[in-house]
Amino acid sequence: MPVGRMMTAMATPFGSSLELDLAKAGSLAQQLVDDGSDGIVVAGTTGESPTLSEEEKVQLFETVVDAVGDRAGVWANTGNYDTAASVKLTQAAERTGVHGVMLVVPYYNRPSQEGLYRHFRTIADATPLPVMLYNVPSRTSQNMTAETVLRLARDCPNIAAVKEASGSLEQVAEIIRGRERELTVLSGDDKMTLPLLAIGADGVVSVASHLVGQEIRRMIEAFLTGQVRLAQELHLRLLPMFTGLFFMSNPVPLKRAMQLCGQDIGGVRLPLALPSAEEEKFLLTLLRTQGLL
Repeated sequence: MPVGRMMTAMATPFGSSLELDLAKAGSLAQQLVDDGSDGIVVAGTTGESPTLSEEEKVQLFETVVDAVGDRAGVWANTGNYDTAASVKLTQAAERTGVHGVMLVVPYYNRPSQEGLYRHFRTIADATPLPVMLYNVPSRTSQNMTAETVLRLARDCPNIAAVKEASGSLEQVAEIIRGRERELTVLSGDDKMTLPLLAIGADGVVSVASHLVGQEIRRMIEAFLTGQVRLAQELHLRLLPMFTGLFFMSNPVPLKRAMQLCGQDIGGVRLPLALPSAEEEKFLLTLLRTQGLL
């Protein structure tokens, strides 16, 4: 299963007591594929991974694989700040039939670039599955440099992609310029998708695709087929969504926006909290402006 061009970092549906709702998880995954996603990332940050148990994550992996089949790639987020635990969860994910795993830069313990290299190489060496590296310094407090990404890609044949959310066009350009083999470079930030495509990136792992997936797909395809003006128009039209869904910690605005649009996938687990009435007014205005209400 190739790495997708428009992947979605799927939110995790919860029930009324914030228990895992596997039926809704399966339905949501199918809907995302229907709306243009060719890959689903399960139990990532948007999926509230810090508050999911290992058992819940494995249940989610199994559910989404069963729901999606081979219609899209299913990527399990199995990385954390503990290399041994990441290996264990990666091997558990492998048994569920996922198509690949995503490994985030370890957070809180802030390893060196050498530590990052050894961490990712250890996990990649422990599985035959394709691996997607995920660099998001705003959440992990540590940036994985282009040099480290390229070193890993050179030394680990199953590292297939990098999800880049550093916000640095220069850093992403260094990865694109330096890759010696096929390495898919994906934006980890919706608003950076078109700028990164313009310097040679391949696509996005999106959050906004829960609500405007078909439009994002159209933007990507327009750019790739030389319809640059159309891609620009779509980017500018969608930009308020790309930024507005992050006015609070993800996935708080996303889940409430989905509720307001008639797709209730439940609340968020503490320490996250749903928007206040005042904050919700911003979301309502955003959704009306985008024609979603």
